Amino acid sequence: MPTVDVVDLTNKKVGSVELADDVFGVEVNTALLHESVRHYLASTRAGTHKVKGRSEIRASGKKLWRQKGTGRARMGTVASPIWRSGGTVHGPQPRDYSYKLNRKMQLGALRSALTAKLADGGLKVVDGFELSSPKTKEFDAALTKLEAGRKVLLVDNEENENLELASRNIPGVAMLDSAQLHPYHLLGAETILITKATAEKCNEALKGGKVAEAPVAVEVGEDAGSSEAGAEAAPADEEAN
Repeated sequence: MPTVDVVDLTNKKVGSVELADDVFGVEVNTALLHESVRHYLASTRAGTHKVKGRSEIRASGKKLWRQKGTGRARMGTVASPIWRSGGTVHGPQPRDYSYKLNRKMQLGALRSALTAKLADGGLKVVDGFELSSPKTKEFDAALTKLEAGRKVLLVDNEENENLELASRNIPGVAMLDSAQLHPYHLLGAETILITKATAEKCNEALKGGKVAEAPVAVEVGEDAGSSEAGAEAAPADEEAN
């Protein structure tokens, strides 16, 4: 198991934590990461594009000229697609771009992303985000001491109002809990600051290829409960007559 130092907000070592090989030491599957990011981006598309067809164009229904005898092609309406300002043929219509991705693939991509960030030195485990006040200046100084870089992802499952208020005005800093964690977020961050408690929870949730009860939700735009996370309990035995 890889052992990672645990630091405080002054970047001083205060302990260590063992990370599971099944979560932070797997073989990085780049194809799986690509598919997971593609799935996430597809689910965020609005899909509200729309053009008007021939029947939706507001135009006169008068026949422009008689059918025969003019030497010109027959024409019935200015809403025809071959006319300027006419309707569009086979144009974009509102649609949903999201699609279903196998839950095992999503969890595998999450393990690959965590492994890649740990191997690159982009994952740091902190003891906690305990701030005395919600001032941005104080937390910005802590990020400087932690050498976090410009794009930082904070992962903490505890309700921390001071951290939320102090970090929201810093450009490039995002805050999530483990239930919202996705490979897209991990790969887009330069540094990931995760609390020790959250790292241990990820260990239990993702190790061994099994999913614990709702610690990490990786489905985007879909109901995670409809996946393979668990099975319904067997019905009780009927009473003997």
